[in-house]
Amino acid sequence: MRVIAGEFKGRKLQSLKGDNTRPTSDKIKGSIFNMIGPYFDGGVCLDLYSGSGNLAVESVSRGMDKAYCFDIFFPAVKVIEENVAMTKQPDS
Repeated sequence: MRVIAGEFKGRKLQSLKGDNTRPTSDKIKGSIFNMIGPYFDGGVCLDLYSGSGNLAVESVSRGMDKAYCFDIFFPAVKVIEENVAMTKQPDS
């Protein structure tokens, strides 16, 4: 997985191993953000059942001011923290 557009374009994202989460593929993520991305002008993103934080990182990369990631699976929370740290903007 990687960030496909925006400020963090091309950066690799970590994912959980196993079947506990199912990350959104780059193809699906691209389709989603091609539809809703043009409407981003700041704002806040809420990523429930975040898994890897893939969608939240992509939304901040494309112009959201802040993103909140939620997951109850502790290994997923660790992966989200790693992916957010990769952006070097942990306050976003």
